[in-house]
Amino acid sequence: MARAHSPRSGSMQYWHRVRAKRIYPRIRSWYRNVKDLKLLGFAGYKAGMTHILSKDTNPNSPTKNENVFIPVTVIECPPLKAYSIRFYKKTDKGLSVISEILASKFEKYLGRKIKIFKKNKEKNIGSFLEQSSEVRLCLYTQPRLIKLKKTPEIFEIALSGNNAKEQYEYAKNLLDKEIRIHEIFKAGQFIDIHSVTKGKGLQGAVKRFGVTLKSHKSEKKRRSAGNLGAWTPKKVSFRIPQKGQMGFHNRTEYDKQIIEISSAPEKINPKDGFPHYGLVKSDFLLIRGSVPGPQKRLIRLTESFRASKFSPIDINYISVESKQ
Repeated sequence: MARAHSPRSGSMQYWHRVRAKRIYPRIRSWYRNVKDLKLLGFAGYKAGMTHILSKDTNPNSPTKNENVFIPVTVIECPPLKAYSIRFYKKTDKGLSVISEILASKFEKYLGRKIKIFKKNKEKNIGSFLEQSSEVRLCLYTQPRLIKLKKTPEIFEIALSGNNAKEQYEYAKNLLDKEIRIHEIFKAGQFIDIHSVTKGKGLQGAVKRFGVTLKSHKSEKKRRSAGNLGAWTPKKVSFRIPQKGQMGFHNRTEYDKQIIEISSAPEKINPKDGFPHYGLVKSDFLLIRGSVPGPQKRLIRLTESFRASKFSPIDINYISVESKQ
C-alpha cells in the first residue's frame, strides 16, 4: 500500500510567533514612487463586514457583465490631526532624528498619550533642513469624534518625494489641520493594509500548526508532534511544532482594493449597527475581502508596493441587513 504524503503542517514564514509590542502596527518601509507630494498613509477603525453586488467588468470572466457578490470590510476613518514635524538624517545605522517642531495647539485628549508642552521653543529650521534627508509627519487619531474612546493613537507617516525642503513646506501646511481619507486615497485604488491580528492566547500544536492527531492507541500524548527530533544535537529545533502564542501578531496584506470612500454612513449602517462596534458615524471606506484583527482595532493603510492597475467598481447594491 502506498504511503500517504501531505505537505508540512504549519507555515514557517513567520518566526518567532510572538505577541505584538503594541495593539497597532509599526510601518518600517514606504512606497515612494508617487507622482504627487502627499502623505503615504492613513488609519481607521475596523467596524465589521457586509457585502455588495457589482457588475463584473473582467472581459475574460465567465460571469462577464453579470452582478457578482463581493464581501467587503467597513473601516471607519475619522479625520487625523498632525502634532509635529520630524527631521531625519541618514547615518551608518539608518535614519536618525535631528529635531522636531511641535504644533501651536494641542487637544487635551492628546495629553493622555504624550506630555504636552505649554511653550514651543524657537528652532533654527534652516540648519535642520541642511542636515536632513527626509521629513515625516507625526499624527494622532480622533476616536472621540465617533464615541469609540478618549485616548488617541499616535504614529508617524512618511511623505512622498525626495526633497526635504519641499516635504517640510507641505507638512507645515498640515499642522493643526484635520486630514481626511479622501485627500489621500481614491476609490478603485489598491493599498496595503497593516494590522495586529486577533489574539488566541496559548494554543497547542494541533490548532497552532495543523498537526494531525495521532492514533488513539498511541502512547503518552495524542495532540503533539510524533517526536522532538534527533538525539544529537541535544536540543529541540525551532522547526518542531510545539505549543505557544497564537494570534496578536503584526501582519501586512498586500493589494487590497478600495471599493468606495464615502462620508454618508447611512449607506452602509444596519439598523441595529455592526456587532461589537455600533453605528458608523464618520468617513468610511469599503475594502474588498477581509482585514486582519477584530472590531474596533486600528488598521493602518499605506500606498501599495505591488501597484496593481486602478480599476473603479460600479456598486449596484450594498447590504444593510442586520448582522446580529
